[in-house]
Amino acid sequence: MSTIQVKVKPNARVSSLTQSDDGVWSAQLKSPPVDGKANAELIGLVAKQFGCRKVDVTIRSGASGRMKLVQIDDG
Repeated sequence: MSTIQVKVKPNARVSSLTQSDDGVWSAQLKSPPVDGKANAELIGLVAKQFGCRKVDVTIRSGASGRMKLVQIDDG
């Protein structure tokens, strides 16, 4: 089980997930921050990046903010 820190930018042109030199991940999301759409897209991106299922990814804190702590269950 690991936890990563993600800075989210909703309403981007392209969805992407990249890691910066300080270890913080940056997520560009196409979805708007409405009705949990951006959070759902973030979970999908993280699952794809780390090769796990969406159910193994949870947002531990910051669900309504731009800085989030995301937990990945290695199964």
